Amino acid sequence: MPSRTISVIGGSDSNSSNLELAERLGAEIAKSGAILVCGGLGGIMEAACKGAKLAGGQTLGIIPSDTKEHANEFVDIAIPTGIGYARNFLVAKAGDAVIALDGSAGTLSEIAIAWFSNKPIVSLVPTGGWAARLAGEKLDERRDDAIHSASSPEEAVKIVFQVMNWK
Repeated sequence: MPSRTISVIGGSDSNSSNLELAERLGAEIAKSGAILVCGGLGGIMEAACKGAKLAGGQTLGIIPSDTKEHANEFVDIAIPTGIGYARNFLVAKAGDAVIALDGSAGTLSEIAIAWFSNKPIVSLVPTGGWAARLAGEKLDERRDDAIHSASSPEEAVKIVFQVMNWK
């Protein structure tokens, strides 16, 4: 059976409260046995990777630049793409599901890509940004479901497991 992957998307600039939630989310993903996928840089991405690593999990970072050295220190596998923001497409596609925290335009693009790729999307509402603004919403008529809302990292991972029918 292929590995389970959960993409974590969110702002590279975020406040300490959101970074704490991202770290908790990373730990929950690791405890669930899934691999954390992200954009591999700082902010939400680094905090989530840190949480996953401290909980014994694996992390994969899809880097926008040409060099692995730009990955945060908690990335196990860095994939340098050299394609800048276009790497958001790969981040959204690499996860079986996507959990969004906070976020600006880059996060919005990843949410849209996940949506038209039929990936389950969970928003960690307390983090604000595009994640919170789109929680409970349908982006268009391509899907019958909406972006799922979670109030905690634990609930976000639980929703992914329910929607994916993972045991």
